[in-house]
Amino acid sequence: MVRVRVVRHSGLRRRALRRRALWSGGEVLVTVGVVLLLLVVHQVWWTNREARAGAEREVRALERAWDGEGDGDGDSRTAVAAPTPSPTSTPAYNGPPGQSAGNPRRSAAPAPEPDWSRAYAILTIPRLHLRVPVAEGVSKSRVLNKGYVGHYPGTQQPGQAGNFALAGHRNTHGEPFRYINRLAPEDTVQVETRSATYTYAVDKTLPQTTAHDGSVLRPVPRSTVRPGHGYTDPGYYLTLTTCTPEYTSKYRLVVWAKLVSMRPR
Repeated sequence: MVRVRVVRHSGLRRRALRRRALWSGGEVLVTVGVVLLLLVVHQVWWTNREARAGAEREVRALERAWDGEGDGDGDSRTAVAAPTPSPTSTPAYNGPPGQSAGNPRRSAAPAPEPDWSRAYAILTIPRLHLRVPVAEGVSKSRVLNKGYVGHYPGTQQPGQAGNFALAGHRNTHGEPFRYINRLAPEDTVQVETRSATYTYAVDKTLPQTTAHDGSVLRPVPRSTVRPGHGYTDPGYYLTLTTCTPEYTSKYRLVVWAKLVSMRPR
């Protein structure tokens, strides 16, 4: 006697539904993966490409404006520059050789206050092959996400006694400060303005501190979170700050440099 296997339709339907659910779930996962991949490509590659291109255009525009200023062909950008140092707030001189301690105004030429988010200087770090514009303020949308380096409001300007403090992205949006951890003592950092070029020499690095360690931006920069890192004497300082570790914003990496020379344009 031959036995006939009876297949229940309800079982077939359940298996079909399971296969359909698995297929649909796989399609959803693939779609999500593609979207995430596109977001990563946009954040890591496209924002760098756009920001770097924009920063390079701004550097060229500043150079044209400064070069044209002498023959009367400069544009409105020539009015954006670092302000005059204030002699009433000048600490003990520790600046470029050959300049007078009794005449701190020689460290920068008279100029109006820079406009917010407008580039008014160029930062050059030869060791990193870096040349980017410096703008007033540290707003992400108006400054940092453009691939610029931002000047901390309330800190000094290039060549002034005190602390000229800057911030820049380490990852994405041009990432100008991606490799500042590679800077070593005596590496040079140049800041060009309409009136002069200031050269700083890297002196110290604070590998990691909290995001709220604002004392590293003081006129005499010194970490209160990491005692022993920073300075105790007044001088002419440059501070570079960025996020660390890479692809996070939990901590801050700080590089300090001292002014060693000033050359009028």
